[in-house]
Amino acid sequence: MRITLVGSRHFGVTTLNMLREHSVSIARVVVADAEDRLAAAAKAAGIDVVVQANPKLVVASEIAPDTDLIITAHSHARIGKDALAAARLGGIGYHPSLLPRHRGKAAVEWTIKEGDPIAGGTIYHLADRMDAGAIAAQDWCFVKKGETARDLWERALAPLGLKLLADVIDYAKVHKALPAKIQDEQFATSAPSLS
Repeated sequence: MRITLVGSRHFGVTTLNMLREHSVSIARVVVADAEDRLAAAAKAAGIDVVVQANPKLVVASEIAPDTDLIITAHSHARIGKDALAAARLGGIGYHPSLLPRHRGKAAVEWTIKEGDPIAGGTIYHLADRMDAGAIAAQDWCFVKKGETARDLWERALAPLGLKLLADVIDYAKVHKALPAKIQDEQFATSAPSLS
């Protein structure tokens, strides 16, 4: 399976490392910033790196030829329809909430702010609407009393994201398709950015 990874920062690097250990071919890494640590890690591993022409949008020409699946890992760019069409299975991303709850940015912060006793993570299909694509995999964890968003991310949600991504990749290898369950819009929440 050939993967194009679109991402940034620490979670992008840990996703890259998980993919390298998971018997898939990472055809290309796409980043918004040439100085990002994900770009450096990919170059060090001998993986082709492309810097997005527009930091808010990934286009088809930035996706590696013969890509089976696009994976986003801490990317704030929209993956264009043409880019999704360039990959045999389209694209998936990880969102650190139990979608459709806490769509959008600052999902972990909103989990804490809302006092949710349970948090979770979702692997979802990339789609036109942000964080609204079908669910490929989902799991949950408890939120500890007094835990900060950063604590929750580092303790539970980042590792959960890596596990769920690996599970979905394993599924795709066997079934040559991705699981998909439509999100139930009656439970959707979308919070404004935290100030």
